[in-house]
Amino acid sequence: MKILVVSQYFWPESFLISDIVRILDEQGHEVVVATGKPNYPDGKIFDGYRAGGTLRERYLGKIDVFRVPLWPRGQGGAKNLILNYFSFVLAGLVFLPWMLRKREFDAILVFAPSPILQAIPAILLKWLKKAKLALWIQDLWPESLAATGFIKSPFVLRSVGWLVRGIYRCCDILLVQSHAFSESMSRYADRDKIVYYPNSIDARPLVGAVPIPSELSELLEGHFCVVFAGNVGTAQALDTLLQAAVHLKEDADIRLVVIGSGSRLAWLQAQKTLLSLDNMVLAGRYPSQAMTQIFERSAALLVSLNAEAIFAQTIPSKIQAYLAAGRPIIACLDGEGARIVQEAGAGISSPAEQVLPLVAAIRKMHSFSSAEREAMGASGRAYFDQHFDMDVQVRHLVDLLQR
Repeated sequence: MKILVVSQYFWPESFLISDIVRILDEQGHEVVVATGKPNYPDGKIFDGYRAGGTLRERYLGKIDVFRVPLWPRGQGGAKNLILNYFSFVLAGLVFLPWMLRKREFDAILVFAPSPILQAIPAILLKWLKKAKLALWIQDLWPESLAATGFIKSPFVLRSVGWLVRGIYRCCDILLVQSHAFSESMSRYADRDKIVYYPNSIDARPLVGAVPIPSELSELLEGHFCVVFAGNVGTAQALDTLLQAAVHLKEDADIRLVVIGSGSRLAWLQAQKTLLSLDNMVLAGRYPSQAMTQIFERSAALLVSLNAEAIFAQTIPSKIQAYLAAGRPIIACLDGEGARIVQEAGAGISSPAEQVLPLVAAIRKMHSFSSAEREAMGASGRAYFDQHFDMDVQVRHLVDLLQR
């Protein structure tokens, strides 16, 4: 197939769509990517790029990537995020029809974490190219806007709901990463358009592994390290992790290690210093090539989300990554994510934003023998192979696009 992937986020940003594109190419499909200038999660345009102007480059030396200008996210805040979201939409509408004028496509796939607005340029391209349009929904709008506090006005939220209804109407198929999304989406779209299509992870060993610093390796190997990896933002219940670290200060062997960056990293650093939390380590962000080594040395892997109804319906992508790593998981969240960890026999779950149950879960994991933790990790990896293997899921994606 000839497939156009539209996504505001793409390599060198760390999103699973980059691996999906690579495997589509490996499976013999002709793939083109339309995206923006990389700036997630730190909010600064990556080195080697600039915010203005269009750009054509090649991913892996063979896949055409067309980039349009956008306003960088900055350090968060409503103004920067609104400018970031709408700049991609406007630049996509203006530049992509011209940049892709000589291209034909059978299908267009929109990878849609927030903002769902990035589907708007793809709708125009659908009509121009006479192609089918699939929207792969990672975040529910307007629910996620309300849950994160980004928008509080009931009128604005209703207006966003009308916009979402219009976007869904223009799509041929709506792919959802969680079964629980279907009920919420049915208020805005026909049920027969909605198809479950989970996130997946390419679990094959990465070429060119990046060594991790010796001090991080010594920390992971010398203590019982519970590792949180990923975006350090408003949805990740960081207050809960912070308070858990306070309760665990007297547990000499336990360390909470945060790998990643995001809009609340500076706040977390300030709170760690204020509370003298030597048992919480903010290690910063590492490339994906280093994460395998970090996970291998971790005693357990931690995922957390806020106690909001929308997040109970979401399966964070890091759950698939954790399952693939074959390490035991502590899931401080509600709903679908916790269900998968329990169903897989991969670890322990505790309610979202509940500090004492999380502390108890960490101490319980610490009390298990190495063999018991290894068995949890192996069970999680077996569940991953059955449900989330990327090669299998990409073939299923192509079937859906052809259908």
